[in-house]
Amino acid sequence: MIRTLIVDDDALTLELHRDYVGRLDGFIVTGECSSARAAVDAVLKSPGADAFDLVLLDITMPDGSGIDVLRGLRARAAATDVIAITGVRDADSVRQMAALGVYQYLVKPFPFGVFRERMQQYRVHREQARTTRGQATQAEIDALLGRATGAIPVPKGLSVASLDRVSAELRANGPLSASEAAGRLGLSRVATRRYLEHLTAEGVAERTARRGARGRPETEYVWRHGAEGGDDVGLVAR
Repeated sequence: MIRTLIVDDDALTLELHRDYVGRLDGFIVTGECSSARAAVDAVLKSPGADAFDLVLLDITMPDGSGIDVLRGLRARAAATDVIAITGVRDADSVRQMAALGVYQYLVKPFPFGVFRERMQQYRVHREQARTTRGQATQAEIDALLGRATGAIPVPKGLSVASLDRVSAELRANGPLSASEAAGRLGLSRVATRRYLEHLTAEGVAERTARRGARGRPETEYVWRHGAEGGDDVGLVAR
C-alpha cells in the first residue's frame, strides 16, 4: 500500500481528499496535516516502516507555503514523493514546484475521475521505479524522470493512466492474453484488448497465437524488445 499524507488547511478539502484516496486501490491515508510546519514535522518524524510514500500537498497555508514545505524536505534529503493539489495557478509557483521535484501539479477543483487518473499514473511510475534494476535503458530513464520522450501517443477514447497500467503489466508479466491482463488489472476484457491492440499497432508489443490449449487458439501479447542492444522500445506518455 502507498502510505499517503494529505496536507491542506481546509477541513472540508481534507475530508474530500481522504474520501478520494479511500476509493483507490493501492493507497491508504496514514496522516493528515493542516499547516506547513506540521507537514514537515510529520514527514521527518515518520522514518522506516512508518514513512510516508506520497504527500498530497496544498500550496497556500496560514504558516507557510507548500513550496516552503517541499524546499524544507529536500534540504533534509527527504525523498518522499509529492503531488501538488492547489488552487494556485501562477507559472512561477509551478516552476518552483517542478524544480523541487513535484511529481504532479493538480489544480483545484477537479472531479474524482481526474484525481483517480493522476494517482494511477503515479502508482505505475512508482512500480516502474521499483522494478528498474542495474543499468537502465534510455526509455526507463525517461520513465523514471516522468518525461515523454519517445512516448506512445494516446488516441481519443483511451486513458493515459490505463495505458500506463496495461504497458507496465505486459512488460513485467507477459506474455498475457487480454483476459489474463484484464483479470490482473481489474479492467474489462474488451477495454484491455483495445489497449493491447494499440500497443501492438505502435510496435511496442507483439500479438501471437497461444498454442497447446484445447479449443480455439487464444491470442496473447508480449512486450517487444528492440533489435539493437536488447533495449525496450517505447513508453507511455504522461
